[in-house]
Amino acid sequence: MVDRNDSPLAEHLPQQDREVRLLLESGRVLEANALFDEVVSGLPTGEDDRWRRATVLVHRAVVAFRLNRIPLALELAAEAWVELDADRPEGSAAAQTIGMLGYLVESIGHRRAALDMMRVSVELARRAGHPETLAHCMQRLGGTLNMRATEASADDAKRIFAEARGMLSEALDLVDSGFLHRALLAAYSRSLAGLGELAEAEELAQRALRLNEAAEDRWGLAVANWVLAGVRRTQGAMPAARTLASRAVAESDRVGDAILLRRVSQDLADICADLGDHVGEAEALRRGMAAGSKMLDTLQEALGQALEQRRLAVQAQRVAVAAQEAAARDPLTGLVNRLGLERTAPHLIKRTASRGRVPWLVLLDVDWFKDVNDDAGHAAGDAALREIAQLLRRECRADDLVARWAGDEFVIVLGDVSEERTEGSDAGPTVAERIRAAVHNHDWRLVLGKTTRPPTVSIGVAAGPAQLDQLFTAADNALYRAKRQGRNRVEVQPSTEDELDSRQAGTLAPR
Repeated sequence: MVDRNDSPLAEHLPQQDREVRLLLESGRVLEANALFDEVVSGLPTGEDDRWRRATVLVHRAVVAFRLNRIPLALELAAEAWVELDADRPEGSAAAQTIGMLGYLVESIGHRRAALDMMRVSVELARRAGHPETLAHCMQRLGGTLNMRATEASADDAKRIFAEARGMLSEALDLVDSGFLHRALLAAYSRSLAGLGELAEAEELAQRALRLNEAAEDRWGLAVANWVLAGVRRTQGAMPAARTLASRAVAESDRVGDAILLRRVSQDLADICADLGDHVGEAEALRRGMAAGSKMLDTLQEALGQALEQRRLAVQAQRVAVAAQEAAARDPLTGLVNRLGLERTAPHLIKRTASRGRVPWLVLLDVDWFKDVNDDAGHAAGDAALREIAQLLRRECRADDLVARWAGDEFVIVLGDVSEERTEGSDAGPTVAERIRAAVHNHDWRLVLGKTTRPPTVSIGVAAGPAQLDQLFTAADNALYRAKRQGRNRVEVQPSTEDELDSRQAGTLAPR
C-alpha cells in the first residue's frame, strides 16, 4: 500500500479521508468504496475553520468522482462552493481547497476555469509560506500543463512544457520523499521528455518507477510508464513503447483517473497504429473513448445539478454516440459521426486541394433545440435530428461528407468542388443557404406537433486551407456570428490564408 505519512493534505484532512485516498491510489477500489461509505456518513459540520471544512468537502468530491459516484461528487462540490463564497480566500487550507476544486473542474471538462483555479492556488500557497502546500499546488498545475502540452501544436507545446518544467523543478526542491515527491518526479520527467531531454527524462522516470513500485503507488506507476513509453517511441523502440504504454493504461484504469486514461490510451493507440497492430489500436481507442465519455457525461450532469440547479436531462443520443465513438456511424441519424469525420475528412480535403480546388467546410447548429426537447420531449427531439439529417442528405451530393459532430451540430465537407459543380466557385455558401432554407421551410407539424416552435439552423462556412482543424475553426467563428446576429442565417468566414493562419487551430471540440 502507499505510504501514509507524506501528504500536505494530512494537515487538513481527517485520518479516514486520507486512508480512502491512499487505497484509491493503490488501485484497491472496492476497499476504497467501502471505507468511503463510512467517511461520508459524517460530514464535517462541526469544523470551526470554514476553509478546512471546504477542503474536506472538495477532497471528498474528488474521491467520489474517481469512484464514479457522480451525483455525490456534485453534491459535495456544491456544498464546498457555498463555503468558498463566504470569505476572501487566504492561507494554505484555501490554497489546497481551490487547487483540488480546479482538479475536479478539469476532470469534468471545464478546462479554462480549471487552469485559472490552479494558478490561484499556487499564488495563495506562496503567500501562505507553506512549502508542502505550494509543492502540491504546483504538482497539480504542472501535471495539468503537461496534459495540455500533449494536445497543443508543436510550438505551443514547447512553451507549455517549459512552463511546467520550471514549476515542477521548483516544487521538487520543496519535498524530497513520499507520495508528493514521487508524483513530482514523474511529472517533471514528462516535461523533460516533451522538451526532447530524453536522457534525463528516462533517468528520472526510471527512478520514479522504482519508488512507485516499492510504495505500490498505481497512479505513479501509470505516469512513469507513460513517460518511458514516450521516450522509447521517440527512440524508435516501438515494441518496448507498446509494452510500457499498455502498463500505463492498465494502471490508469485501476485508479480511475479519466484524464490520464484518455491521454495514455490515445498514445497507446498511436503506437499500435505505427506497429500495424490494429486490434491493439482499436482496444486502446475504446478505452480512451470510454474515459472521455465519462468526462462528457459528468460535465452535463454538473451543469444541471451542481451549478445552476437546472433540469438538464442527459440526452440519450449523446450517450449513445459517446459509447459508440469507435464506430464510424452515428446510430441515431445514420450519418458519419465525429470519429468517422476526423478519419475521413482530412483525406477528402487533401484530395480536393491536390486537384487545385478549394475545400469547403459547412458547420451548422440547430437553433432552439433545447426548447424542442423541453416542449415536445426527447423522442421528438431525436426524430427532429433524424429529419434534419435527411434534409442534409437531400441538399448535398453523394461525394459530400455529411457528419453529425455532436448533439445538434452537423458538419459537411464538400467534395469534388469544381467548375462543373452546379454551385460553381461559391459552393459552400450556396449549399449552406439551400440547407438553411430547407430546414426553415420544412413542415415540422408531423414530427413536433403544432405547439412546439419549429427549429431553424445557424450555419458557418469556410474555405481553405487544406487542413481540417483550420477549416473547422474558421467555420466555427462564422457560426458564432450567425448565432449572435439572430440565428437562422448563413455567415461566411473570410478565406484569406493570412487570416486563417493568424488563428490558433487548437483542438477540435464541440461548443
